[in-house]
Amino acid sequence: MTVLLYPLTTEKAVGGIDRENKLTFIVVSNATKTQVRAEVESQFKEKVLRVTVLNALNGRKKAFVRFKRLGAAADVASKLKIV
Repeated sequence: MTVLLYPLTTEKAVGGIDRENKLTFIVVSNATKTQVRAEVESQFKEKVLRVTVLNALNGRKKAFVRFKRLGAAADVASKLKIV
């Protein structure tokens, strides 16, 4: 089962790639931090430092994924064709 739906490409989310080494994903509503971490690590082959989740008012669930290696978020974003 896939928990990642799509990466968020708002101005704030894209700014977090360079400033905080962080990517933002929209995930399924019942996804846990552990599931998000496992899927990101297996899909993109990068170690995750921290996952933070947020249930938005519009019913979507956001996962903020911070990577251990500097520049990893930019590499993953280029694979996803975000930047």
